[in-house]
Amino acid sequence: MTDDGLEAERAHAAAARDGLERMVEAARHQVEIGQGAGADRYALESLGRLLKSNLKRLAEEPDGPPFFGRLDFSPDAATGDAGHAGRRYYIGRRHVPGGPERPPLVLDWRAPVARAFYQASPGEPQGVALRRRFGWDLSGPAVLTGFEDERLDGGEHHRRSGIVHAEVARPRQGPMRDIVATIQPEQDELVRADLDESICIQGAPGTGKTAVGLHRAAFLLYNHRKRLERSGVLIVGPNPAFLRYIAAVLPALGETDVEQTTLNGLLSRTPVRAEDTEAAALVKHDARMADVLHRALYAGVVAPEETLVVPDGAYRWRISTEELCAIVTDVRSEQVPYGTGRERVRARVVALVQRQAERRGRPVNGAWQRKLGRSAPVSAFLDRVWPRVKPEDLVAALLGDGQGLARAADGVLTTAEQAAIRWNRRRSARSARWTAADAVLVDEAAGLIEPDRGAGHVIVDEAQDLSPMECRVIARRTGRGSMTVLGDLAQGTTPWAARGWTEQLTHLGVPKARIVPLAEGFRVPGAVLALANRVLSALDADVPPGRSMRDDGEVSYRKATVLAEEVVAAARDALARDGAVGVIAADDTIGPLETALRAAGLDPGEPAGEARLSLVPASVAKGLEYDHVIVAEPAGIVTAEPRGANRLYVVLTRAVSRLDIVHAQPLPAPLTT
Repeated sequence: MTDDGLEAERAHAAAARDGLERMVEAARHQVEIGQGAGADRYALESLGRLLKSNLKRLAEEPDGPPFFGRLDFSPDAATGDAGHAGRRYYIGRRHVPGGPERPPLVLDWRAPVARAFYQASPGEPQGVALRRRFGWDLSGPAVLTGFEDERLDGGEHHRRSGIVHAEVARPRQGPMRDIVATIQPEQDELVRADLDESICIQGAPGTGKTAVGLHRAAFLLYNHRKRLERSGVLIVGPNPAFLRYIAAVLPALGETDVEQTTLNGLLSRTPVRAEDTEAAALVKHDARMADVLHRALYAGVVAPEETLVVPDGAYRWRISTEELCAIVTDVRSEQVPYGTGRERVRARVVALVQRQAERRGRPVNGAWQRKLGRSAPVSAFLDRVWPRVKPEDLVAALLGDGQGLARAADGVLTTAEQAAIRWNRRRSARSARWTAADAVLVDEAAGLIEPDRGAGHVIVDEAQDLSPMECRVIARRTGRGSMTVLGDLAQGTTPWAARGWTEQLTHLGVPKARIVPLAEGFRVPGAVLALANRVLSALDADVPPGRSMRDDGEVSYRKATVLAEEVVAAARDALARDGAVGVIAADDTIGPLETALRAAGLDPGEPAGEARLSLVPASVAKGLEYDHVIVAEPAGIVTAEPRGANRLYVVLTRAVSRLDIVHAQPLPAPLTT
């Protein structure tokens, strides 16, 4: 690297920043013009949202690096790359045009040609002569400090790039960062998978599966924007802390119009005010409950028992019992949603009446059809044979009526299972004290009655923790779209956590999804992962151990006489070094630890917040990461829940650089070997 070369690259960075500023100004001007446009109110609001969203995307991180890589194509590039022969491209988070009749200053990382930045190698150079990675000082406005070259036409290939390593190991604080500058070839293949393909990423800790999912969302929106603008992209995370942690990734990649929620957010129509017993929750989360609800719903559909007479002015139209039975039987066989079936019965009754009317010369039109379909005799007939049902009423009636539950669950649930979920007295939907599992059942009932409008693509993280019935909640949001399923069977901590992906993917509605393992990663250093793999070997999880591309990391043990005092001391030592610090402990010990930290003048923030020190309940640690993790009393984490050893595995692998294990009790066996 020469000084002249570095100065030339800095000049290009300045030009790219100028280009980005022009884009921001142009977007701001569009907003001003759009606000004054002559249009109806609704069109104006839509235009305003579009323009302001575009402005927000462009204005994010104005002082960040305008690019992170460069591709120089060989003058004699192969035929497939002939269009790029002799060209040079800078790769960044967003496209920056160079001006009229000039090449772009920066190409968006999602552009087709940018794929070579991640995939080219000496064996398959893809026409690339040189790949350059840039290093930046990000302590303030980004300053270009150096670059690292690979001569792919000369056989050089830096599998372990120093710049990539420095970026991954850079101290972190606050929300998750994008990995666009450090995506590995195997990750890039998944990011660029086709929209119509569903994939399942079984990823060991630190392999970047969450980041891959988020970057895939950004890639799909870039390449299929028109298609996904209509249906949208939905991201489902395990808890609000996780959503706060990942919230900045997509905006940094130029995408802001993506719905991010939790499973509870999808179930918000049902207020949760009570808790189930463990036995009741296990039954309600079982896939068999879908059959029970289906039976209960259609138990109300009965065969017509009398002729239908429909007055129509001077006319009286009659439909025989046989004809009505045929209608109901035919619609039942079509297996459409319950509400759709009710309307089909109505439409076919009207069609029979219409044929009679036309034979008698009675003039008919659309208004006549609508009036007849809503007439009192037709509505009363529908209420008898195909009654209107609300989801909450269906679930309340099922759980509150022992006889009705017994009929619907006959041969599906045992007597003991029925007793576990049956309410001790009847309640209306309005007075019911719903549990979290009841909310899942209400959503299932709603899906049976009226279909959901599915998203074009759904990304679900920590999918191994979903119950079969929770999987069905997400499957209904996918509709005919595709899905990216992210998880790690070894990190399953719920009572119903998946033991394998095949059955879980079937419940999620994507049984043919491609299952791709990721075992090698940058995030967790070798020393930390080696310890975590000892815990993994004691788990009932058929997954390969994780491999770290980093041979660094620190692990220390601190024996405590008084746990809280030693945790405070460990936190002080950790805060004397760079980076974010997470104190993770069993949920029931968080209160005393918080009191001790605050008494010592250390004010911990919430998980995934902006504070340097966070106090994190073990139950919400999944998906988060900290430079320095202090695990308080591992034995308490293991004994706090049935799958506590899996929880400990999760907790240990939150550390990106350093890990302190503070304990007053004896350590779990895997940590002592």
